[in-house]
Amino acid sequence: MKFVTFVNGSVLLFMSVLMLLDAVIFPQTGWTFLLAGLLCGTAGSAIAIAGRSRRPQLHRLHGFLMTATVWITAALAGAVPLYMWGLPLVDAVFEAMSGITTTGSTVMVGLDDTPKGILFWRSVLQAVGGIGFIVTGIALLPILRVGGMQLFRTESSEQDEKEFASATRFAIATLFVYLGLMLLCGATYAMGGMSLFEAVNHAMTTLATGGYSTSDSSFGHFESPFLQWSGTLFMLSGGLPLAWYIRIYTRRSLRNEQVRLMITNLVVVIVTMSLWLSVSADLNFLVAARLVAFNVVSVVTTTGYATTDYSTWGPIAVAAFFILTAVGGCSGSTAGGAKAMRWVIMSRTIKAELAKMHHPHAVKTIRYEGRKVEPDVLNGVIAFVAIYVATFVLGAVVLNLMGVDFTTAVSGSLTALANVGPGLGEIIGPAGNFSSLSDPAKLTLVVGMYLGRLEILTVLIVFAPNYWRALQ
Repeated sequence: MKFVTFVNGSVLLFMSVLMLLDAVIFPQTGWTFLLAGLLCGTAGSAIAIAGRSRRPQLHRLHGFLMTATVWITAALAGAVPLYMWGLPLVDAVFEAMSGITTTGSTVMVGLDDTPKGILFWRSVLQAVGGIGFIVTGIALLPILRVGGMQLFRTESSEQDEKEFASATRFAIATLFVYLGLMLLCGATYAMGGMSLFEAVNHAMTTLATGGYSTSDSSFGHFESPFLQWSGTLFMLSGGLPLAWYIRIYTRRSLRNEQVRLMITNLVVVIVTMSLWLSVSADLNFLVAARLVAFNVVSVVTTTGYATTDYSTWGPIAVAAFFILTAVGGCSGSTAGGAKAMRWVIMSRTIKAELAKMHHPHAVKTIRYEGRKVEPDVLNGVIAFVAIYVATFVLGAVVLNLMGVDFTTAVSGSLTALANVGPGLGEIIGPAGNFSSLSDPAKLTLVVGMYLGRLEILTVLIVFAPNYWRALQ
């Protein structure tokens, strides 16, 4: 337990360093970030010292507690400068949790006139949240002679085989892939006409699939077709498994079943919706394709950027985007949602069960990536989907009981749990904002974002009585 305390103190110290860097780079809000950094640094030092141990002992069960607490610590630390700058407490916590979980929902208005230091801080939160603090844990824990790879598995649903024997090397390779894509994205945005500040901020929030922008009109602020197509490409890059890029380098192989299925399905959806939109709205097909591709990829990868208010495209489009919200990106990516891998396994399970109705004595094997899906994995996927749906329904009911209208409650619950960002309707839709919601409703969505980022089960395990008895 002491080591869990030490890690949380270290997270506070890390966040304080980022705040001090923000203070140096942007003097306009320098004092805000300086004071916030000193406060978090002092608290972090005290907590880290209290948890320091010469021989850290980390049980596998401690990994769940560490994962669950680190994200709360990071979110609360991220809220400190926002609160000191002037946001109400609940709004500051909402904005920071939305940032660190790469959800992208915002309560802030007037972004075009907001100090650059605050905008940069929101982007930094998403960049840090995108790669996850657990990758840092993978790199550090082996040095401290305690296991680390199991922690990565509690934060990410990626079940692929390790591409590197060393957890440290895997973490470093993942970080290089992430930062490399981010650098390439920023350079592309700058070449496309964004200012350096805009390019840096949008590169961080694109690869993190977070969606925070420097403008109230989101990515629609940039009308350049080049920028919008570039954004589509890099959002998709962030929604693909980071380990897949490592595999391409180490094995020279593009083979990955969920990547293939995700891209294939995206192409089908985009082409279909583009044809429909070009006819119904009398748009040039290439214009319709650009609008549809950007916004569909944004929702599926849970980035949450918007170039237009797609809720005005009609009921069919609204229904399609609602369904796409639940899909999510690939396992092992920075994207949220239920993840493509799980939907693939679920669809094959349903297909197998239907086949058994016709041939009761037939033996059907569920396979993924050419390998048999073991019963415990299959049961875990089914349990996750069931709990995911139940959590979504519960969140929608709670929001509705708080006086939130049906459309906002349902889409708000789903967009928080899937870490997408914008919902549907006039209030929280692509052209809306979460600022008008009540504080209890915002806190409900904060819980939803937190559960969605940690894929629910990690948090539920910590709250189980048997978990604490097992730690004793």
